[in-house]
Amino acid sequence: MEESPIPIIDTHIHLFDPRRPEGVPWPPSDDPIRYKPALPDRLRGLAEPLGVVGAIELECSPWVEDNQWVLDIADEDPFIVGTVGSLELGESEFRPLLERFSANPLFRGVRYGNIWDRDLRGELEKPEFVEGLRVLAAEGLTLDTANQTVELLEDVIRATDLVPDLQVIVDHLPNLATPTDPARRAAYQAAMKELGSRPRVFVKVSAVLQNRDGEVSYELDPYREKLDEIWETFGEDRLLYGSDWPNSDPLGSYAQVLAVVREYFMEKGPAAAEKYFWRNSVRAYGWTKRTENQPG
Repeated sequence: MEESPIPIIDTHIHLFDPRRPEGVPWPPSDDPIRYKPALPDRLRGLAEPLGVVGAIELECSPWVEDNQWVLDIADEDPFIVGTVGSLELGESEFRPLLERFSANPLFRGVRYGNIWDRDLRGELEKPEFVEGLRVLAAEGLTLDTANQTVELLEDVIRATDLVPDLQVIVDHLPNLATPTDPARRAAYQAAMKELGSRPRVFVKVSAVLQNRDGEVSYELDPYREKLDEIWETFGEDRLLYGSDWPNSDPLGSYAQVLAVVREYFMEKGPAAAEKYFWRNSVRAYGWTKRTENQPG
């Protein structure tokens, strides 16, 4: 696979190191593919030859001090242009922790919803959690939502009703299969239509590859219908590239993950592809370039 003529910012990667004395909460030690150090040097070796010039890390640990661990690594490696942390928005220590971590401009938001037993629906009933969302919005930071379900899409609608200036990034939307049950399908379609009308809601076209009946296709055609639905719903100005590396490794190599979406978005023309591969991520996350070869 040749290097892309368009510089690429990968907006969804994970960093962890199982060699640490305290270990890691993810991935599990019995995972032979992912249970190994996932650090910027290894990612650069896979991604830079393909035209990837920077990445945004998504926290994959509920341990508070792992936010600092990632920031320390990012500070030392300008390939990382941002990180989205893991904090409990409704807890009393949220504000001081957010103030601490966001003092570093690489800290670009918080991830919440369907991860680490954090249920966005239940939390939206709590005034202190909604106030945490307001704080995020006031600081110009994002809310990333993980592991999509129909209910989580509905929760994003409610969250943005409660905090209209909140910037939300819906992670891994291609991984959510369109429901076959008529009632759930109707709920899904209604949620998608509503989110498509909200300009502060961005979507990561990530986690595209799927294992179907024990096989993973690296051709575009099996994924085209889902990608078309997302494109038609959200348009070219709110879609972001994310690899989900190294969680994507069981499904394919970094090059295989990139190849499918690069083919799809290059079909849309170079202007749309450029938005997908880096311009929209600047609008979504507000990251700042750290090296000369990074765009922005």
